[in-house]
Amino acid sequence: MTHAWHDISPGEKLPLEFYTVIEIPYGSNVKYELDKGSGLIKLDRVLYSAVYYPANYGFIPQTLAEDGDPLDVLVLCQQPVVPLTLIYARAIGLMTMIDSGKRDHKIISIATEDPEFNSYREASEMPEHRLAMLRRFFLDYKQLEKKAVEVDEILPAKDALPVIEDALVRYSEQRRKGFGKGH
Repeated sequence: MTHAWHDISPGEKLPLEFYTVIEIPYGSNVKYELDKGSGLIKLDRVLYSAVYYPANYGFIPQTLAEDGDPLDVLVLCQQPVVPLTLIYARAIGLMTMIDSGKRDHKIISIATEDPEFNSYREASEMPEHRLAMLRRFFLDYKQLEKKAVEVDEILPAKDALPVIEDALVRYSEQRRKGFGKGH
């Protein structure tokens, strides 16, 4: 069986373009996440707040973010995409959160095969309201869990590229050492 994190190529045009494994469809209020041991998607929780994911949400394979998980990606696309779908995406920005005291980067991207979004090169080209919705979702979605988060302004694509490169290097180094049980 193929492991969604370890066995899928992140792509050939890194760091600007990459494959994303979708965990959560656009419009969902269910938080699914990668089960690191099996490579399947598991239910983490139903969101406590009356909010929904403002984009398809997933990760870049063979990356390791600072929080010990694969690097998070929001993929703007017209349609919800089922979990474990691969979407080829292009980075257009970076949003960084502080979640439980830890930095948590979110790559903002577009689906390159979606004609409504594939002309965007920078988050700043998007309608201001859509960017406000992305930030607002992450500010609100944990409020009823009594967890505080901070969300920085969305930065340009050039700021996302070193975050992606660092996550690729971090993954490669960890893979050489071994991930251990549950990864």
